[in-house]
Amino acid sequence: MIALRNVEKFFESGVGKTFVLRRINVDIKAGEFVSIMGPSGAGKSTLLHILGMHDSAWTGEFTFLEQPVHKLGKKERAELRNKNIGFVFQSYHLLDNMTVYENLEVPLSYRDVKKAERESIVCDVLDRFQIVGKRNLYPTQLSGGQQQLVGVARAVIANPKVILADEPTGNLHSDQGKEIMELFKRLNESGTTILQVTHSEFNASYGDRIIKLRDGWVVND
Repeated sequence: MIALRNVEKFFESGVGKTFVLRRINVDIKAGEFVSIMGPSGAGKSTLLHILGMHDSAWTGEFTFLEQPVHKLGKKERAELRNKNIGFVFQSYHLLDNMTVYENLEVPLSYRDVKKAERESIVCDVLDRFQIVGKRNLYPTQLSGGQQQLVGVARAVIANPKVILADEPTGNLHSDQGKEIMELFKRLNESGTTILQVTHSEFNASYGDRIIKLRDGWVVND
């Protein structure tokens, strides 16, 4: 599903190149639950942003669903990302000026889903995540755990093939964090590929594989 070959990212500085990622070679199969771990500054979030096609300033080869991402233009990458990838962030990234319902509707609008169908899908997800009572509330009216629940619901609403999660439980207390991880486990068991960046051994235990980074290199997989 995903193949990285000699992927590198660096910044030009007065003394030369400062590398963030070095010679990354990784294969991820459909249906895997992979945790990316390592100390701060190891390149974990950078790698996740490349996989999510938000970052195009890198070298090497990246194949996603047999598409050569390294050869695609900005528009083609955006289409590939919007159709296949859902994102969950540590700081939720919900739109504060939109209700829960409207936040959930946003990813569907990228995929040309008709309004009546969008309504049906959003209502199903509100019910599935047991947040029907929150549909007309704004993110600032929700607890951190509720905001992250909405964040996960938004990530999965368009049935992405892959979910990329960056420290998804970092701002939650342990019970809320466990609830989110159990949710990821169920999604993975139903066929969704999940890649999470985490510092937590507990969170990593939910997956079936750990990729460890240090100083931009893969040191263990």
